[in-house]
Amino acid sequence: MERSELLKSEGYWIAKFQTDLYRELVSFMERTHRNSSQLAEYLGCSKGYVSQLLKGNFDHKISKLIELSLAIGKAPILEYKDMSGYKKGQHIYDKKERG
Repeated sequence: MERSELLKSEGYWIAKFQTDLYRELVSFMERTHRNSSQLAEYLGCSKGYVSQLLKGNFDHKISKLIELSLAIGKAPILEYKDMSGYKKGQHIYDKKERG
C-alpha cells in the first residue's frame, strides 16, 4: 500500500493514536516510578485494562482518550493538517512540533 493510500485509512490513524498514548503512558510510568499495577490504581481502573492499554489493544471514545491524557498530566491536542502536506513526510510536522 502506498503512503498516500495508507494515510487515508482509519486503521493507520487509530494505530497512531494508540501508539502515541502508549508512549505517553510508559513515559508517565517511568517518570513517576510506577509499575502497571500502580498505574491501574492511579487511573482508577483494573490491571487488565492497563494491560490492554500497554499492548495497544483498545479503541477508545474521544472522551476516554481525553480522560486518560489529563490523568497523566498531558494536554490531548488534536490538530488537523492538510493531507497534501502530511503526505510529504510525517517527520516534517514532527520536527515542527518538537521545536
